[in-house]
Amino acid sequence: MIVEGSTATSRGRRIALIGAFLATLAGGGAAVYWYAVPGSQPAHARASARAGVPVSVAVVGRQDVPIYLTGLGAVQASFTVAIHSQVDGKLQEVLFTEGQHVKKGDVLAKIDPRLFQAALDQAKAKKAQDQAQLTSAEKDLARSKTLVLSNITSQQIVDQQQAKVDQLKAAIAADDAMIQTAQTQLEYSTITAPSDGRIGVRLVDPGNIVHANDQGSLATLVLTQPSAVMFTLPARYLDDIRDAMARGPVTITAYDQDNRRALATGTLLLVDNIIDQATSTIRLKAMFPNDDEKLWPGEFVNAHVLIDTRNNAIVVPSAAIQRGPNGLFLWTVTANNLAQPRPIEAGPTYRDLTVVAAGLNGGERIVTDGQYKLQKDAPVTVTSAPTAPTAGSGGNS
Repeated sequence: MIVEGSTATSRGRRIALIGAFLATLAGGGAAVYWYAVPGSQPAHARASARAGVPVSVAVVGRQDVPIYLTGLGAVQASFTVAIHSQVDGKLQEVLFTEGQHVKKGDVLAKIDPRLFQAALDQAKAKKAQDQAQLTSAEKDLARSKTLVLSNITSQQIVDQQQAKVDQLKAAIAADDAMIQTAQTQLEYSTITAPSDGRIGVRLVDPGNIVHANDQGSLATLVLTQPSAVMFTLPARYLDDIRDAMARGPVTITAYDQDNRRALATGTLLLVDNIIDQATSTIRLKAMFPNDDEKLWPGEFVNAHVLIDTRNNAIVVPSAAIQRGPNGLFLWTVTANNLAQPRPIEAGPTYRDLTVVAAGLNGGERIVTDGQYKLQKDAPVTVTSAPTAPTAGSGGNS
């Protein structure tokens, strides 16, 4: 009985060990099946492998887009005068304040007038002397004409007397010219403003001797209302500009050097009559009322020329456009949230928008951020609500 009991116990242990081994083999086979057979992963593993790429999207819209050409230029005053003395003398007074607005005819400075006044007085005295001599000569001529009728004097004396009268008349005419010259020189000793404008820095102080041929000026007077902007554009745009001018006045907007802040709005005045062959550019001139004087002579500005307006054009954010081996394209998002590349033909840009000439119909969802991680048919996750593109605050192009 003891032997039989022992035998039964040993047999039970062997059966238990065999069962545990078979269970272990079954578990290992299941693991090998899930991880070795393609497509047989659990649902949560498949979802993790196909997680969508996070992107921002926008809806392709339509709007009227102004087309601008932009050129770098400089502001010029409509009237610039270097104030010089027209006579030699001592600068007696400076009557303007630096930076002052002056009117045409305002007295700016005075030169010692005494020498010029003396020259004028001398010229007038010389005329009076010649006038007295002429009166006497005319009386002598009249008497000679009377005496020649009585044969008391000869005709030669009459002719000589007539010549003397004519000579004195010529001398008086010369005296008049001398008086006019002396009067002009005296007037030049008072320097007046030739036009309205703003006076600049005083460059010569009172007490200095100035000359008519001095290279340096006393000051500079500029008229900034209106002001002009001279700028250049590539010569290839010449026909577009001429077509725009044929349709009517061409609007010009002047922006600051950073191309961010609009300073003034004016109109295109002219296109220069020659192309610079060295740079293949053309010069243009625009006029601005400049009532608020935001344009300052010598300032560099960006001139934006409005040459056309595209009505109801298809526009996309410029950041959405990519360049590939076959040209420009952008990523669209299908109804199933899958990424698809779309080749396009880009047109002109306006601020942060680009006109699409071909490739889109409007209403498509396009990727504006996160597109660098995309592949064709890749699932995407939209991280922001789709919005239609609108013109931002960037500069025109």
